[in-house]
Amino acid sequence: MTLALQVPEELSARVPVEQRGPGLDRDSVRLLVSRGRAVSHHTFTELPRLLRAGDLLVVNTSPTLAAAVDGRIGHARVVVHFSTLGDDGRWAVELREPDGKGATRARAGGPAGTEVRLPGGVRLVLEEALSERLWWARVAGAEVLGMLREHGRPIRYSYTERDQPLSVYQTVFALPTADGLGSAEMPSAARPFTARLVAELVSRGVQFAPVTLHTGVASVEVHEPPYPERFAVSEASARLINAVAAGDGRVIAVGTTAVRAVESAVGPDGVVRARAGWTDLVVTPERRVRVVDGLLTGLHEPQASHLLMLEAIAGREAVDRGYEEALRERYLWHEFGDVHLVLPTENAHTEHCSSNSW
Repeated sequence: MTLALQVPEELSARVPVEQRGPGLDRDSVRLLVSRGRAVSHHTFTELPRLLRAGDLLVVNTSPTLAAAVDGRIGHARVVVHFSTLGDDGRWAVELREPDGKGATRARAGGPAGTEVRLPGGVRLVLEEALSERLWWARVAGAEVLGMLREHGRPIRYSYTERDQPLSVYQTVFALPTADGLGSAEMPSAARPFTARLVAELVSRGVQFAPVTLHTGVASVEVHEPPYPERFAVSEASARLINAVAAGDGRVIAVGTTAVRAVESAVGPDGVVRARAGWTDLVVTPERRVRVVDGLLTGLHEPQASHLLMLEAIAGREAVDRGYEEALRERYLWHEFGDVHLVLPTENAHTEHCSSNSW
C-alpha cells in the first residue's frame, strides 16, 4: 500500500507541545478521531469522553534509552545509533553522519571489519549486515548500557529543533527493566498521556493492560519493514485482554508497538497467551488483526508497514480519509506532534466481539 502525499516541512513538530507556550502540557496536542470514513477533531484532553467504561488501552511500558553516541572512524566523525541487543551479545547499530546542525543524515554502512572508536576507550566493530542500513556489531572495552547512560543522548532527527533531555522522550507508562534494556526510540503514541489524564480515564472505567516491546531504530530514509524486536505480554495482561475482547469493551492499542506485541501473543484460536521473546510480525490487511479493535497512533510519514497496519485495523478508505484530514487541518506530525485515534464502527466492533477475530 502506498499513499501519495507530501507532508509540508512546516507541519513537522519541531519541539514538544509543552515547550510551545505557557500553560501547555503533554496532553495539549490535537486529536483526530476516525470511525470508518467519519472524522472528528478534538484535543487529547477529551480522550476520556471519547472512550467508555469497559474499554481497554494496551500500553507499552518500554523506557527510552539514550541510544545515540558520538564516535570516530579514523578521523571521520560518526554518530552510532544503538538499536537492539541480540541474544549473542552483539548489538544492531546504525552508523550516521553529523549533519552540522545537531542532527544526523544517512551514511553508507560497512564494510565488515569497520572499527568505530567510542567514548571511554570503547571499540565497536561491524561484523554482519542486518539490512541496508543496520549492522550487527561487537563492542569491547565497556558495557554498552553503562556507556549510553554516561555518554549517550536520545536519538534525534533533523525535523526537530534541538536536543532534548531524555525525560522528554519517556512516556508516563515507561518502567525500568531488570536488564536495563529499552527502546532506541520513544514509543511516541503514548507521549500525550499525563498522570492526571490516566487518573481520569481510570475513574471513568477505562482499563489499562501493560505490555512491552523494545522498539528499534526507525527507518527514516529507506522505509524498510520492521525487523525482529524483543517483546513480552504478561499472564495478567493476557487475561485482561481476553476478558475485554470477549465482552462489550474495545481493545485499543496505544501505538503500533502495542499492536505488534499483542498480536504476536495471539494463538490461531484468537486467545492471547503470556509470551516473551522476539517478534518479526508485520500486520497486513491479509494477516489482519485478531484482537485489537482500535489504535491510537502518531502522525508519521506514510511508510508501507505503518500504513498496512492501519489498513488492517481501519480499512483503506478510513486511512486515506484520516491522512487527508490531518493535512487539510494542518495537524502536526512526528513524535512531538498530534495524534490519531482510530475507532471501529459499531458494526465492526459487534462482528469482532462475536467472532473474536476480524
